[in-house]
Amino acid sequence: MSVTSDSRSAARCDFPDWRFAPNIGGHPDVYEIENRALDPDGYVLAAMRHLAPWDGRRLLDLGCGTGFWLTGYARDAARVIGIEPDPMLRERAVARIRDVPGAQVLAGSAEHLPLPNRCVEVAHARFAYFLAPGSDGGGADAGLAEIMRVLTPGGSLIVVENNYLWGQFAGLLAAGSGKPPRHTAAAVDHWWRQRGATRHEVRTQWRFASRADLAAVLNIEVPAHVARAWLTRNPAVTSLSCGYVLYAVSRSNRVPHASDV
Repeated sequence: MSVTSDSRSAARCDFPDWRFAPNIGGHPDVYEIENRALDPDGYVLAAMRHLAPWDGRRLLDLGCGTGFWLTGYARDAARVIGIEPDPMLRERAVARIRDVPGAQVLAGSAEHLPLPNRCVEVAHARFAYFLAPGSDGGGADAGLAEIMRVLTPGGSLIVVENNYLWGQFAGLLAAGSGKPPRHTAAAVDHWWRQRGATRHEVRTQWRFASRADLAAVLNIEVPAHVARAWLTRNPAVTSLSCGYVLYAVSRSNRVPHASDV
């Protein structure tokens, strides 16, 4: 049966730490285009694999959305678990991995993982608003503690975050924000450093099949007037530079937290 908006209301009760993501949640088909365009040369995936190899290991994809990355992870991992609180996105993810051996998708959130202690070796979180400074009520620390609970000793969490200081996409984010990008970048870096993370930069690009695809994606990621102005200044482009920062936290090197298991 198709998921309804009532299901999202119920999910908010089950996972009160979940906040609706308007880019993927409101435009899942456009977000698919974004995922296909992101990092066409595979630099981000290569860096993630270098920091925490998942060949033959159990991998958790937290906030897996429509499951775009799950099938690729499943080619090498012993088991892949996608966690997604949004029932509309989760329905797509379940359909996507239906015939993928060793992959499953479960309802859950950063603070409510339906998994036993010490059951995965690698955890991924891409653009994770739930693991960021300033989360309401200290939710980021609660989510991080929950991830540490399900990681095996020596297991690793890899978080992919935007680089707010490099690339054309960083400029678009800055134009759409009232906060100076250096302040945002410094706050995020400080938060992760205090929690024992190592920091790794990757410079890459978005590369689109068409101008229309590029415009559609920009319009779900930045305010319309920012996207329109950038497209006007760059009338023929179908790609743009972007940077990412990867934060790697090991269960063995993280600053202890009272709620750790």
